[in-house]
Amino acid sequence: MAETSLVYDLNPVSHLTVGTVGKPGQRTFFVQARQGVTVVTLVSEKEQVSALARGIDELVERLGVGGSPIRVTEAEMELAEPLEPVFRIGQLGLGYDAQNAMIVLVAYELPEEENPATINAVRFWATPDQVRKLARYAASVVAGGRPICVLCGKPIDPEGHFCPKRNGHGDKATLT
Repeated sequence: MAETSLVYDLNPVSHLTVGTVGKPGQRTFFVQARQGVTVVTLVSEKEQVSALARGIDELVERLGVGGSPIRVTEAEMELAEPLEPVFRIGQLGLGYDAQNAMIVLVAYELPEEENPATINAVRFWATPDQVRKLARYAASVVAGGRPICVLCGKPIDPEGHFCPKRNGHGDKATLT
């Protein structure tokens, strides 16, 4: 089993967000946190960002630390430039520090080789309200992608897509 090397431990974060670069269907997803002048950016998959939003919602509900409804604006959730990712995320984990009332997000690097000796990781410590904002914004970022075909469940590109379920054969379906 690989040893974990903690590259960054931002406790607490002053900013925690997700974002994308590129057009729907060709977007690169990022998770980013800041503590003072230290900015840590990680490359993520869309599915990881979606699962993170759901996981935060479930954790906050289970812990009962939800509080009042929150508002999130795109301006407050912008990624900081320049985007210089530390690594690509392989796995995410969530935890709760009850003593300090902080939620911890742990991101583990996707190893470039099979059976690495060390896997890099980062930890972001945030308040329940910070992660609730992150979850709400992450869900909206994911939803901002390509629409899904109701017939086959695949994303529809602006120029359409080849849907194997349309009329029993492969007509090119487009948005109307």
